[in-house]
Amino acid sequence: MKHINQLLGTAFALMVTASSYACNLKAQESTNTTLITSTVAEKPAKQYVKIALLLDTSNSMDGLINQAKAQLWDIVNEFTHAKCGNDSRPLLQIALYEYGNDNLSAREGYIRQVLGFSDDLDEISEKLFSLTTNGGEEYCGEVIHTSLKQLEWGKNADDLKMIFIAGNEPFDQGKLNYKDATTNAKEKDVIVNTIFCGNYEQGINTHWKSGAILTGGDYMAIDHNRQVVHIATPYDDIIIQLNAKLNNTYVSYGSVGYAKKELQAVQDANAAELEEAVVVKRAVSKSSRLYKNSQWDLVDAVEDDEAVLSKLDEKDLPSELKGKSKKEITEYISLKKEEREKIQKEIQELNSKREMYIAEHQKEEAGELENAMLSAIKAQASKKNYKWD
Repeated sequence: MKHINQLLGTAFALMVTASSYACNLKAQESTNTTLITSTVAEKPAKQYVKIALLLDTSNSMDGLINQAKAQLWDIVNEFTHAKCGNDSRPLLQIALYEYGNDNLSAREGYIRQVLGFSDDLDEISEKLFSLTTNGGEEYCGEVIHTSLKQLEWGKNADDLKMIFIAGNEPFDQGKLNYKDATTNAKEKDVIVNTIFCGNYEQGINTHWKSGAILTGGDYMAIDHNRQVVHIATPYDDIIIQLNAKLNNTYVSYGSVGYAKKELQAVQDANAAELEEAVVVKRAVSKSSRLYKNSQWDLVDAVEDDEAVLSKLDEKDLPSELKGKSKKEITEYISLKKEEREKIQKEIQELNSKREMYIAEHQKEEAGELENAMLSAIKAQASKKNYKWD
């Protein structure tokens, strides 16, 4: 990528990694003195994968919403293995819009931002489960334009910025021309991918393919009502049990800590309502680097910044840590971190066996929506030197 190449070209003998600083120490000797200059390089700018999901929530879209709920975790798990061109790991952010629902404001074009860009996986799950369907007007051009205007897309040319819009009505409905919206997207380096829920040729005839190719995106047609068949494996129950143990390693703190810990449990329950396999996939996501909760969990917070403990008031601590010395709190957090890492490693190892079992018993388990999104993501990511290990 061009930014990485520039960085390497100007920082002679500097090794860039995703998680550490490097120093370029250069010694110059003269007859009488030795001059040593040191330069501490800044960490490379974080790279993001930013995905905005624009979902039609009119009456006929219940199947689409259910697929999104179930397959969120497959998409997250896939990104666990993504690497940027400099071998760093990109951060994943997801935003969510709904459109085409009579319960939404006509003045706003029957469009609502459900969630701005977020890396809080529990919050993303919560918002997906909050969606309900109702008849309405579906204005694709307007919802694309709105997401481009409202979201913080950033200006890093190395970020992968994508819109996935899914629906089943003509793409050219509404006052705002979809061609103008996609032109705006292209100017912001945002790729628009369109997912027509219905017959492939019908989607082409109603401009869904045109809406994608204008930004170099992919056009896809899916059966949004297809029931995804999950393969049960001998490892599922063990992973679910480990997930419960994993939850016990979270140490909530601050004003939002208790509510966020409750949300974690609620989203586990929401996954269980769909199917046991969804709980397993969510547990795998929770064992990955993308499940970070520094804003409410002391283990993650201390890992990010050890000084956080000295900044906390007694009232911000959970009951089990009130009245404890800083040393006792530090030891407690360290033990929880060690316990968590052990559980996460077990889940990852079991998931590797689980994936092998699924591969042996069925060639493909992925759902329609997931297949469509991952195919587009990998193809478009490769153009920015992203890769998977």
